[in-house]
Order: sequence, then structure tokens, then C-alpha cells
Amino acid sequence: MLYRSSSMSIRLRNAGGVNSIDNFARSWQRAAGFPEVMPWGSSYFMSESEYSDAEETPTASGRREDQPLLGYDSDARDTWPNTAIGSYGSDSGLGASKKPPPNTGLPDIHVASPPEGAYGTSYGSVASRISQISSRQPVKAFREHPPVIAGRDADREPLLVKQIEHEDGTKENIIVGQSTVPQTIFNSVNVLIGIGLLSLPLGIKYAGWLIGLSFLLFAAIVTAYTAKILAKCLDVDRSLVTYADLAYISFGQPARVVTSILFSLELIGACVALVVLFADSLDALLPGLGLLQWKIICGLVLIPLNFVPLRLLSVTSILGILSCTSIVLIVIVDGFLKPRTPGSLLEPARTSIFPENWATLPLSFGLIMSPWGGHGVFPNIYRDMRHPQKYGKSLRTTYFFTYGLDCTMAIIGWLMFGPDVRDEITSNILLTSGYPRGLTVCIVIFIAIIPITKAPLNCRPLVAICEVICGVDAQSEAASHNSPSKTRIHQTVRIAIRIFVIALIVLIAIVFPAFDRIMALMGSCLCFTICIILPLAFHLKIFGSDIPHSERALDWALLVASSAMAVVGTVWAFLPREAILAN
Repeated sequence: MLYRSSSMSIRLRNAGGVNSIDNFARSWQRAAGFPEVMPWGSSYFMSESEYSDAEETPTASGRREDQPLLGYDSDARDTWPNTAIGSYGSDSGLGASKKPPPNTGLPDIHVASPPEGAYGTSYGSVASRISQISSRQPVKAFREHPPVIAGRDADREPLLVKQIEHEDGTKENIIVGQSTVPQTIFNSVNVLIGIGLLSLPLGIKYAGWLIGLSFLLFAAIVTAYTAKILAKCLDVDRSLVTYADLAYISFGQPARVVTSILFSLELIGACVALVVLFADSLDALLPGLGLLQWKIICGLVLIPLNFVPLRLLSVTSILGILSCTSIVLIVIVDGFLKPRTPGSLLEPARTSIFPENWATLPLSFGLIMSPWGGHGVFPNIYRDMRHPQKYGKSLRTTYFFTYGLDCTMAIIGWLMFGPDVRDEITSNILLTSGYPRGLTVCIVIFIAIIPITKAPLNCRPLVAICEVICGVDAQSEAASHNSPSKTRIHQTVRIAIRIFVIALIVLIAIVFPAFDRIMALMGSCLCFTICIILPLAFHLKIFGSDIPHSERALDWALLVASSAMAVVGTVWAFLPREAILAN
């Protein structure tokens, strides 16, 4: 009976083929490991010994392809960088697989041709452009001098890799995409949907209906365009995988360092905002303890979660989307259930077409931009697609859903509370009487779920940096052959690092308690830079004069306008509230 139940469970999890529950879970796990601030060792292994005598298969382009081994070994370690999986390596440096490949639902990967880029038709033949553009010095330097390896997280879902042989005899290892379009859409939405939408009503209040909604639409269209640009830049060379790779081939090693700093600041800001949101919401529902105590409680809850394996944390990522979507639905229901203002959609509050105080307009730039910060992992998501040519389709669906949810929250939030809208729209709901108690409790539960599911994932790259700085990362451990006593010391240091990262985030949340300023700063300084400015700069640098004149002019116009708004918005985020409102 037990065997029959287990067999039924396995069949249920594998139902649906490539879109089965198991394959969705693996896709979530891979996506959860995408946010990185520094290079990592690879998660794939190919065995030369088992396939040295394998028959080669000619490809459609006249190339011959070696049969690859798509196995993995969570205990083994190697030094092949997954940030630059290209032809600068050799088979001899790859580890041997000890386990069979996971059941991904993928067909046999001995395909007839290498994976196509998403822009093979719209931008000309990618294959022909690779030979032209990849010969430029940045890409050559990238292959000859791969980034420094920091280590490998054995807890990650492994990448699948195949090896192809070019006409000149050189071999190249490229990632075999595993995620289907539905899985890609889910991973992309999971990146974009977050707590940034809670401050959108305040952003619309600062900008007014006309400017606010226009800028929200502008942010959606431009970030969707730059997401496509990142994929176009990746198609220059199949060894490019991450955002940092594009920074490196565009502007060299300093750009990689700057990108790592920006990603670190973005992750810290996101974690701080989650702690502030948790404390503000619980304090509004259960007054008495105080904001300081609630932030400390949040930190105590997050510390043990910082030790939970990635494979478990990644599965909970679906709760983030469900929680954010549920909060929007509950706010709408509350608005229709309450007959009188404030907080009613049946009797809307006073609003305005233009800003009531024009001095607050620059603050709206960051607040409205903050929900669109997902470009740091879009290159990884693109590389993980089974059919990269469908990337444009997945982006359209992703942005249609995300924009609809963000726009809905922005509109109903300001309609319900007008000039009294607070940093987080949920604070207005919790502090206003007349709503069903059950819905209010549900909002708090969903708000509490968001930091519990997202903060530990955001902390992992920060923990990795600290481990590398302290010399206790995985690669250092594997190379040093420490004694048992030193190994125990390193384990203690790693535990201390995880606690320290959470303590630092809580401390910053205590020192900087304003949720709207945190989101405005992240949107103006980080989202503008990572999501618009840098992708446009990569595009202009890599393709140069190959870009049509009209598109190049558009890129420069967006680059200048976004840079100006980023600078002004960042300065305004640091100005005292009294100084802004006094004007």
C-alpha cells in the first residue's frame, strides 16, 4: 500500500512532461540561485572517459557535436566558471559525473544545431554576427581571462551543458536551457512582483494622475525593452551567461566590480525594506511592542531561515507571488466593502491630475521605478530557456501581468486614501477602521510571509561575499585541506557570518526606518542604473555602429533622460521630508 502511494505520488509529480511539478520545482531552484554578486563555480560535470569513444553527430551547420554527459554530483567540486562557459576551457578540466542526470523531461539533447538566440530574425542572423562581434577584444579577453572563481554552492539545481565542435576543430561547452515558457514566465514574474508595489500609491500621489500613470507606463515599456536588449547582447557569444559577463565584455573588470557593488546594495536595500515592512505592519495590527521590538523579532525569525538549504527556500518562492497578489485583491475587496471615505472605492478620496506639491515629483521617480528591478537575473533566465526564441513572448506575458498588478494597486490605493496615503498602502488599511477583521489579519499574514520567503534568498549572495572575504568559502575549503580543528573554526565563522548579515540588516532597518525613502532610493539609484542605464550602455558599446540610427538615437535619449532622473531622484531621497514639503 505504501509502495502504491509512493508510485502514485511520483506519477502525479511527473504528470505534464516538461511542465510537471518536479520540473517546475527544479526551475524555481535554478532561478533562486540566479541572484549573484560574484562569480561561482559551475554546477555541471561532463565525463570525458565515458564519452571519449562516442560517435560524433554532424549538425545542420556542418559542425560535429560530441555526445555530452548531463550528470551532476552535489559532492564534487571543480573550477569551471559558469559565468563564462565557453571555448577557453578543455575537457580535461571537467570533473567526472557520479550520478545519472535528473529527470527533467527534456528530449535527447543530441540536437541538430546549437540553440538559437531570441533575435535571430529581428536583428539578422545571430550566427553570422557572432563571428564578427565575438572577435572584438572584450569577448576575446573574457574567454582568455575568465573571472575568478569564488566557489560552488552544492545545494543548487545543476545546469545542463552540451559540447559542440566547430568546423575549425575547437570545442565549446554551452548551457542547455531547461525551463519552458510557463516556467520562464513564472520565474520572471517572481523577480518583478514584490513589496515595491505597496509604495506605488504614494508615488502616484507625489506625481499626480497624468505624470504618475504616464511614468509607470514608461517604466514598464522601457524596462521591457532593455530586458530584450540584454538577450540580444547575450547572443553575441554563447559563453556569456550573467549580467556581470555583459559588464565585463563591455567595459572590463572595473565594470564587473561596479556591478557587484550595485547588486550588493540592491540586495541589502531589499532586505532592509522587508524588515521595515514587517515591523510597520505588525506594529499597526498589534500596537504596544514598538517598531524596534518588532524589527528585532523579525531578525530572530530570519536567523534560523538563513541556514535553510536553497532547495527548500526556492520552493517557497511561489508564496511571494501569491502573497503580493492576495494583498492587492484584499485591498480591492476592502475598498468596495467600506461605504464611506477614507479607504472606500465607493466614495473615493480627493485626488489631483497634477502634483499638489511639485517639489515631491522627483521622489515619485524612484517609487514608481522600484517594482521593475529584475534585470540582474534576466540574463540567467534567458540562458535557462529551452526555446530562447520564445523569450519575447514570455516577456510580454510577464510584463502584461506585472504592469496590470502594479497599475491596479497604484490606482486603487490613491483613490481610497487620496492625500492621506502612507508609505505602504497596507499601513492605511491596518490603521483605518471599518474593514472586516478577518481580511485585516490575512493582510498581516501575507505581509509576514513575504520577508520570510524572500529575505533568506536575498541574504545568500551577501553571505557568500562575507565567506570569501573571511576565506571560509567552499573553494578555499576544498583547496586548503585544513585540519579537523581548523575546519571546525571555519564552520563556526560561517555560522557567525549568517547571524552577522541578519544583524546588520536589522541594524540598518532601525537606523533608516522610512519605507518610502528606502524604496525611492532603490528605485532612483539602483533600478534606473541596473535596469535602464547599464543595459543601454552595454548595447551601445557591444554593437556600436551596427545599431540602426533611429534605435541608437532612442538609446541615447533614454540613457540621458534616465541618468538625469536617477541623479535627481537619488538626491531627493536624501533630503529631509520637512525641506521638501516646505517648498
